[in-house]
Amino acid sequence: MTAVLAAGCVLWRRCPGPGEAAVEVAVVHRPKYDDWSLPKGKLKRGEPAEAGAVREVLEETGMTCRLGPFLATVRYVLADGRTKEVRYWAAEATGGTFVPNREVDAVRWLPPRAARGLLTQERDVQLVAALVGVLGEG
Repeated sequence: MTAVLAAGCVLWRRCPGPGEAAVEVAVVHRPKYDDWSLPKGKLKRGEPAEAGAVREVLEETGMTCRLGPFLATVRYVLADGRTKEVRYWAAEATGGTFVPNREVDAVRWLPPRAARGLLTQERDVQLVAALVGVLGEG
């Protein structure tokens, strides 16, 4: 069985002021799963992972972004037994506006510690921690 390939980002933005509050991370609420997650999604056939990550951020959050460092590849088993493989990058938000949609009905911008507390999956918590390590924040 072939793995489901996906890509996503730990989307962040700078805020005025020193310390952890100087950086906020976007977390998305997916009504289908009633969970808080990071923006990600399946790649289109032949789509490079980097392009898919940027596309998914735009589709789910309404934000354009600039890809930064690669953070990790996360693998987990789906309910149907297939493996999902998601490649994640740090990505700085460069503009845009969120509009609720079918996949994501809310986006929250939170300091990293608060984002880690809200995220449903431990794998997403670890990705925010990896972003903090890359940025040297929080």
